[in-house]
Amino acid sequence: MDIGEIAPTIDALLAMEADELGLRLLPLLTDHQARGGNFSLRWLVGVRFYDALSPAAKHRGGPYPGSEREAKAAVVEAWAWLEGQGFIVPLLTDNNSAHPDARTLSRRAIQLAANPQQALGDRLLPKDSLHALIREDVWALFHRGKYDTAVFEAMKAVEVEVRAAMEAPTSLLGVKLMRVAFAPEAGPLTDMSADGGERVARMELFAGAIGYYKNSQSHRDVALSDPDQAAEIIMLASHLLRIVDACLDMRLTALRASHPGEG
Repeated sequence: MDIGEIAPTIDALLAMEADELGLRLLPLLTDHQARGGNFSLRWLVGVRFYDALSPAAKHRGGPYPGSEREAKAAVVEAWAWLEGQGFIVPLLTDNNSAHPDARTLSRRAIQLAANPQQALGDRLLPKDSLHALIREDVWALFHRGKYDTAVFEAMKAVEVEVRAAMEAPTSLLGVKLMRVAFAPEAGPLTDMSADGGERVARMELFAGAIGYYKNSQSHRDVALSDPDQAAEIIMLASHLLRIVDACLDMRLTALRASHPGEG
């Protein structure tokens, strides 16, 4: 693996944060170590990636012509992040002193390198960013690589929560449920203080999300293998759940206002 395989252009390389690039470098470092080689920042930049990052790289058809310095800085930042996270640690010499340059992989780094997609998934979908209703089960499914199931369960949670918030019968399902719940003129979860066009847009947002991401999973086998796409859909479900929470709070406030002597 070369740096050009990780990021084929300088724009792709510089778009990566240090943590993402560092995680993508782990399999390369693991492979080198498994072959019995020591590694260091000097080796990575000056030997392993020499043809791509050296000043003369542009004369050899390197992937980043004219931007070798920026590319090298990105690799150094990724290396520093790996060290800061304890993924690469000092290599001890025979007398138990730390080698001045050489590094070795930590136990956690070796585990992550065996499943780099999961490691990148940890970065894509932080647990604390999710709504409480999907924070445990959906997050666990995603990090086991069950992307299609995770998406289905996230969107099903939206459907269940909308039904509960409007106290609808279980026979009301999917897109129809969303169009009733957020009907622009009389929906029980509709924010009547919003502009008419916004009310229609919110109804279509919920109906479209359930129809496309939840119903398609219900009706046929959907092989969703892209963690980036799955994470984005799950984050959309989390956002929809937070909208439902706000709608429910609004509805309860209105009910209390109309029955001031109760509760």
